[in-house]
Amino acid sequence: MLKQILGELKAHAPFTFFGAVTGVIIMIFCYRLPYRISYDIFYVFHPVHVFLSALVTSSMYKLHECGRLSGKCLTGRCNFLALLAIGYVGSVGIATLSDSIIPYLCEMLFNMPRRGVHFGFIEKWWLVNPLAIAGIAVAYFWPKTKFPHAGHVLLSTWASLFHIIMALGGSLNLLLYFIIPVFLFLAVWVPCCVSDIVFPLLFVRSGDAK
Repeated sequence: MLKQILGELKAHAPFTFFGAVTGVIIMIFCYRLPYRISYDIFYVFHPVHVFLSALVTSSMYKLHECGRLSGKCLTGRCNFLALLAIGYVGSVGIATLSDSIIPYLCEMLFNMPRRGVHFGFIEKWWLVNPLAIAGIAVAYFWPKTKFPHAGHVLLSTWASLFHIIMALGGSLNLLLYFIIPVFLFLAVWVPCCVSDIVFPLLFVRSGDAK
């Protein structure tokens, strides 16, 4: 498992770095956005990120638990309650870490004026939680991983970015141009690989997770 985790992190590093670069470009043009606009943008990217994360996490479990990496299930449909629990924790829990908690650590470290942590599954429970369940439901009938995973990596980067932009208060010094991309990279790289790949495979029966 450790070897697989390290391999996945290595494979995902270039695309995650690309996502961080897009975040820097967006930051250059958007760091002066008012708090409310940044807040609203965060709550576009974060819920969609949760949806895609739930889709990928649930799909990984469904495809592996069913016996092979194909759209066809050889051993019957997976237990939906198990799929629901794994998909929800793996998406909402880790997306909150990626989009909110790690950016908040950056905000605290640099004493940003409007810092705060935003838990989407509580603040916008009526939006985030249904989208997580929708992603799980899609995976139950149509499990897919590659495209949703790539999209969720980008959306996670941008959600993390606008969480930080909310805290900036319209000011950005030269140091933060270098620090914020580092936090964006870390906020996405490890959590997204863990939620989409490692976490669901922990619950696959021995011998099925190839």
